[in-house]
Amino acid sequence: MVENFFLDNLDLQYHLQHTDLRQVVALLEKGYTNHAQYPAAPRHYDDARDNYRILLETLGEICATVLAPRAAEADEEGAQLRDGKVRYAAATRDALATLKQAELMGVMLPWEYGGMNLPETIFQMMTEMLTRADAGSMTIFGLLEIAQSIAEFGDEAVKARILPRFARGEVTGAMVLTEPDAGSDLGSVQTRATYDEAAGVWRINGVKRFITNGCADVMLVLARSEPDSNDARGLSLFLVEKDDSVVIRRLEHKLGMRASPTCEVQYNNTPAQLVGKRRFGLIRYAMAMMNGARLAVAAQAVGIAEAAYREAHQYAHARVQFNQPIRNLPAVTRMLLSMRSEIEAARALLYESARWVDLEKALSHHIAECAKPDPADRAQLKRAARLAETLTPLVKYYATEMGNRVCYHALQVHGGVGYMREFNVERHYRDIRVTNIYEGTSQMQVVAAIGKLLGHALDDLLNEWAAQEYGDDLAPLKAQIVEATALLHRSADHLKECPTEIIDYYASDVVDIATHVVNGWLLLQHARTDARKRDIAQVYFAEHLPKIRSAVVAVQAADAAPLRNRDAILARPF
Repeated sequence: MVENFFLDNLDLQYHLQHTDLRQVVALLEKGYTNHAQYPAAPRHYDDARDNYRILLETLGEICATVLAPRAAEADEEGAQLRDGKVRYAAATRDALATLKQAELMGVMLPWEYGGMNLPETIFQMMTEMLTRADAGSMTIFGLLEIAQSIAEFGDEAVKARILPRFARGEVTGAMVLTEPDAGSDLGSVQTRATYDEAAGVWRINGVKRFITNGCADVMLVLARSEPDSNDARGLSLFLVEKDDSVVIRRLEHKLGMRASPTCEVQYNNTPAQLVGKRRFGLIRYAMAMMNGARLAVAAQAVGIAEAAYREAHQYAHARVQFNQPIRNLPAVTRMLLSMRSEIEAARALLYESARWVDLEKALSHHIAECAKPDPADRAQLKRAARLAETLTPLVKYYATEMGNRVCYHALQVHGGVGYMREFNVERHYRDIRVTNIYEGTSQMQVVAAIGKLLGHALDDLLNEWAAQEYGDDLAPLKAQIVEATALLHRSADHLKECPTEIIDYYASDVVDIATHVVNGWLLLQHARTDARKRDIAQVYFAEHLPKIRSAVVAVQAADAAPLRNRDAILARPF
């Protein structure tokens, strides 16, 4: 039995060691002056990284010894709705109790509220490990990140009252956005918020659907505060503390993530408190929450893929056919190599994206606190924001699509037994499917990314990587990635000149090219410091350079014929 999900993962340890968070941590810890008031705060960067390692090792042990052994049990029992109350599976309750006892709740919160002031990057490492252990339970833990939204946008009284309860593990959270007729189109939300002058509180009425952990104690609810509005500008964000006016109407019967309750929630004149300013609910606050959630879902996808790959790897070594382990069969070998390289590429993209998100947040808070901000800090913030806004949809898109491919191959490696409930890979196959749907479908991530890519938002980062020295051994691989980068530029420039409908139709091809190019540069950089990474980079690009070339051909052709005939084709009966 594996004893620690951090210590057995050399790649995750690599990212802790090599992801450069020096500036981020220095800003978070206010030049390491926090230590004077909070003894647990780090005294310098090496101290911080040591603390992060201890934290990840602690969580890694809990994941391996408490969560993972009972994940199938949690999935089998699932969350239950009885007499209007949601009850977690017994294994899920025990997992949350263990995490609370280990004081791992609210870790991203500032020291003054009982948190550990963790960077987003480290939190996503925790998310990845928790998901590898039990994807369903992870969603409940991961939604504690809404406490960070309260810390960022709530007023001082709310923060002082609510956040310590998150840090102590006394409450759970939920992000309450979607409705029966407002999924990806959140601008059409109809849940109403009206101000009760007599009571001095807002009142919420309406129904929300597909709410992960909708039974939570503390909810951030998107509702229409402006009575005559019908678009995103009329929406505000509200904090709701669960009471009898909040009714769980049903739990969804889902393909996967069964330990995680997905609720339909009705609000009946529910008292609520405005978070931040009116009319900024979607365009600022909910979008900020969703961007954090998209990183978390990317980490979730990497965690599930890691679990599925390990199941397939173990099975392929143990299963003997034709007088040899099936791992020796070229078709199986190719699947295993593809899975491994894609997981490590997605992980590299995840922590690079999280690093820029961290830097944007840290610089933003630092500048807000400065009486006279340094122009250099403002310029750096602008760059960090641009890269974070471009990389976040890319990693959400790539990691979740990658996770689905990996779980598909992992089940295929198992053959017939993989289809049976007795094998964990069947559960991973079910759990992964939602990751490229919720918190913004893959198609929505393409929409979010394509404008940035056509505007060459990544050029300075790609040029920076290209200017680095990689040595003679890596020169052939670098030449391939340089070629792929040129193909990306050519494709983006060509598509940019096309009509809007052509851009939309072929946008996913450019996004695919861009993710492979970014992943290639990241893996190449890692190959300079780790010989193991050189092998991974070679496998990844051998697999994906032909796909890049094929996508470029499709974009260059940009054939409008499918669009001309779409109405006739789709209207035609079978």
